[in-house]
Amino acid sequence: MQGETYLPMLDPPLGERLAAAGRRVAIPVGTVLFRPGEACDRWLLVLSGSVRVTRTDRAGRTLLLYRVGPGETCILTTTGLIEGVAYDAEAVAETAVEALAVPGEAFLRLLAEEPRFRRFAFAASARRIASLMALVEELAFDELGARLARRLLALAGTDGVVSATHERLAEDLATAREVVSRRLKAFKRSGFVRLARGRIAVTDRAGLAAAAAGASAEEGADAS
Repeated sequence: MQGETYLPMLDPPLGERLAAAGRRVAIPVGTVLFRPGEACDRWLLVLSGSVRVTRTDRAGRTLLLYRVGPGETCILTTTGLIEGVAYDAEAVAETAVEALAVPGEAFLRLLAEEPRFRRFAFAASARRIASLMALVEELAFDELGARLARRLLALAGTDGVVSATHERLAEDLATAREVVSRRLKAFKRSGFVRLARGRIAVTDRAGLAAAAAGASAEEGADAS
């Protein structure tokens, strides 16, 4: 198979070399790709699907660090292979995933010998660092109600339905499930959403967008 078929995000010669160095793998939904303390032994380039990378603190609270989607790689894997350090987070396939798996030695050889691949790998890492910096800024400065409103708008389908539990939303926002539940009840009182088990229906996108911008008076009062 041609490299451009495998790797449309790369130019054909580089895609062909990378495809020859690795193999295409199918990863079922729910598969744990790595856990804290495990060594990095392969580099993955996601071709389709989504991988969720999280970190859990000593109190059991889980923080979503980032998702790895098509054409993306995991900065923890890149760093682990280059520095020879173990993972300090967990990655789980949140959908069925197809990826190109390149053995660690082959990855390091490509990094040393192929400038175009080196630029690709480091550019991917730079973008991920920028997204992590944005996450730090959001956690430090943005009010939780605004962050929750933005998350609901991002997850809502064309029918306005968000298929996510309160616990999953809490993980995404690095807070407790009870806090998310209180905020959702405030959104319900404001008429922004309807709540049901395992799903949330957005009923007022404009109102929720105002809350996302920090303009909800009820949310401000609820936060105090």
